[in-house]
Amino acid sequence: MAVNRVPVLKRCRSLGLEPMYLGIDKKSKRTLIRSNRKMSEYALQLREKQKAKFIYGVLEKPFRNYYERADRMKGMTGENLMVLLERRLDNVIFRMAFARTRREARQIVDHKQVLVNGKCINIPSYLIKVGDVIEIKEKCKGSARYKEILEMAGGRLVPAWLEVDQENLKGEIKSLPTREEIDVPVDEMLIVELYSK
Repeated sequence: MAVNRVPVLKRCRSLGLEPMYLGIDKKSKRTLIRSNRKMSEYALQLREKQKAKFIYGVLEKPFRNYYERADRMKGMTGENLMVLLERRLDNVIFRMAFARTRREARQIVDHKQVLVNGKCINIPSYLIKVGDVIEIKEKCKGSARYKEILEMAGGRLVPAWLEVDQENLKGEIKSLPTREEIDVPVDEMLIVELYSK
């Protein structure tokens, strides 16, 4: 499995992204010195795609598959793509504040600590549906890790499309997210333009 080992703050700086979108409350003290040269249209499109891939922790081939799936769905391709990425199990765990970052959420899923409708799912890219009940396994709930996570991430705002019981580390999907409910600073239309060339 491919692993991205680029330092997170360095990558955020190069993409012009705030680390808080990844669940990280650190700030980089360095500033990126950009040349006065205007970015080409292709460079802008590529940067938006890289931002989306970096935020959700998706590599190129799966990202392309998400795009092709979004293109086949009804409605706007860009909005469909963002909704598909938001429906990933690791992202939902992050949104429910059961993990501090999306990377930690991915690890929690990988380590078989998550139940979806009572079944253990260890696939971070698993797409959740409306009505799915997601919870942390009973034997893991009492661990120091989750107490620490709830202290740190407990104050995070949970999106309206999720219903969360933080005491019992359990949540339900009330509806699918709309583009307005996704607070990710990505211009998905530029990604669509890039792929439709």
